[in-house]
Amino acid sequence: MVAVRDISLLPKAHLHLHFTGSMRPSTLLELADKYGVHLPDALTGGEPPKLRATDERGWFRFQRLYDIARSCLRAPEDIQRLVREAAEEDVRDGSGWLEIQVDPTSYAPHLGGLIPALEVILDAVDTASRETGLGMRVLVAANRMKHPLEARTLARLAVRYADRGVVGFGLSNDERRGMARDFDRAFSIAREGGLLAAPHGGELTGPASVRDCLDDLSASRIGHGVRAAEDPRLLRRLAERGVTCEVCPASNVALGVYEKPEDVPLRTLFDAGVPMALGADDPLLFGSRLAAQYELARIHQNFSDAELAELARQSVRGSAAPGGVREKLLSGIDAWLAA
Repeated sequence: MVAVRDISLLPKAHLHLHFTGSMRPSTLLELADKYGVHLPDALTGGEPPKLRATDERGWFRFQRLYDIARSCLRAPEDIQRLVREAAEEDVRDGSGWLEIQVDPTSYAPHLGGLIPALEVILDAVDTASRETGLGMRVLVAANRMKHPLEARTLARLAVRYADRGVVGFGLSNDERRGMARDFDRAFSIAREGGLLAAPHGGELTGPASVRDCLDDLSASRIGHGVRAAEDPRLLRRLAERGVTCEVCPASNVALGVYEKPEDVPLRTLFDAGVPMALGADDPLLFGSRLAAQYELARIHQNFSDAELAELARQSVRGSAAPGGVREKLLSGIDAWLAA
């Protein structure tokens, strides 16, 4: 009989986790009560909400739930709690490195402005990292539904805080809105400042979205990227360039990108040599965290333990973790497989 190892003991890096979406449901309930925020039934029922974002109405509902949850984060202590609990959850799932993604403009109104908001977030990350032992950094993300000039402002801010824990620059929200090339200057600013480029693409739209991220934004990682599986030439390009796709299987199914876990093209990308980093995306709304993504690959796509270990290696190699952290995690992966 082939040994089945405990996924939560497999060292790994987590490269696709959104800030508010990382919140524990119990924490959301407590903060909503604290501030008198009325939560819709979809956020209080004890089960992940039923979502489908393949049309604009469905995406609007998803975004509305996210915005309501975000409105419950109003004070520095709320930010500190969220970050600490996100780190605790990642450690429980075997993560040794987390890059959490945040648009600080969303929290600025309650935290005294854009710069104070980012500083509160970075301080919380630094504290949580020390307290939990989890390597933790921040990826600042612009919103593609806002003006590109705002993205440039965020890119300059992200570069300014590169020595305080910002390692990358992203572009999130509905990829059907806003052309990637409109944000090329913002990504140029980020790359020139030494940050990795990690825009979302290839989730709600097809392979062309991934190509735009590569051609217009010189992406070194792609948030999601699963729709590249529909284009063999694009798969070869991603593999040859070593561009890591941050694949979030449970999210893909929850949002209707694929009907069931078996349909998520993990095997297609893996066999094509495209590096992947499995991510939880928004556990608050999708109901599962990091280790569950590896379990999905094991149960629904028949990934062996050796293949799961290789997925974990790819997540570490695709990260911005320093050399010492990488070596420790890679050695831990080998030990997990040898156990």
